[in-house]
Amino acid sequence: MADKQISLPAKLINGGIAGLIGVTCVFPIDLAKTRLQNQQNGQRMYASMSDCLIKTIRSEGYFGMYRGAAVNLTLVTPEKAIKLAANDFFRHQLSKDGQKLTLPKEMLAGCGAGTCQVIVTTPMEMLKIQLQDAGRIAAQRKILAAQAQLSAQGGIQPSVEAPAASRPTATQITRDLLRSHGIAGLYKGLGATLLRDVPFSIVYFPLFANLNQLGRPASEEKSPFYVSFLAGCVAGSAAAVAVNPCDVVKTRLQSLERGVNEDTYSGFLDCARKIWRHEGPSAFLKGAYCRALVIAPLFGIAQVVYFLGIAESLLGLLQEPQA
Repeated sequence: MADKQISLPAKLINGGIAGLIGVTCVFPIDLAKTRLQNQQNGQRMYASMSDCLIKTIRSEGYFGMYRGAAVNLTLVTPEKAIKLAANDFFRHQLSKDGQKLTLPKEMLAGCGAGTCQVIVTTPMEMLKIQLQDAGRIAAQRKILAAQAQLSAQGGIQPSVEAPAASRPTATQITRDLLRSHGIAGLYKGLGATLLRDVPFSIVYFPLFANLNQLGRPASEEKSPFYVSFLAGCVAGSAAAVAVNPCDVVKTRLQSLERGVNEDTYSGFLDCARKIWRHEGPSAFLKGAYCRALVIAPLFGIAQVVYFLGIAESLLGLLQEPQA
């Protein structure tokens, strides 16, 4: 069955609405994922996602969990819109005479979607990671300074973290990167982003399409609301865990600030090699369950909005007075 054609404006609006709703719901978990992935052995501050969120609230307040959310909310609309619209476009181009797409063609369409989205994803992630990880670095430095002071006085190790240092804004980071490295500064980690997002889309879109097809009552009908949501959740979680090693490397490469005694990296292979040598293979799964918890509802919501056709309804209402 050929994919139903939807106007490009509708695709963009649906992707944008879905992205805004999804990011608002799951951003604190994404912050925990970034901090868990960035902490290295010997400098661990967080034992788990819940431990990270509790400490973040204690030291930075409730809104500390939403550090970097403004960047995501601003750029997630074009990012999700490009991803979903590109996949739809490539699926339509690859379908012939109403025949169902073969699995290789579905994967090729997903590959195209993942490649297109990094135009927006890379700078968005670059800025978001700096803002999300700033609290962890500030807290670590404050604790180490307090430990050094108490150690000199023969005191005991403190257990309270309360970072007070000023933290950069997205505008400041962008300005500094453009001044020092030009536009390429915003695209640091582009290769790692491609190695994460292209395989993700290759896994996600075909898996979602086939799971969604299983719940479709008839060949020409849409799947029920709950089927699209569950298919998006399952496909998103599976794809997220599958590419988590690349996500860990990408997060490390895009982090401009390092904690005390933390490794620095010259590129993707150097980063992967040092993580394997110093932290073991299990380090490549850091934050995997957080990422699954982020991606599952994010893409579940995205597919529900997309398949409900909210944008089509809005555009129809706008066109009615002209009829």
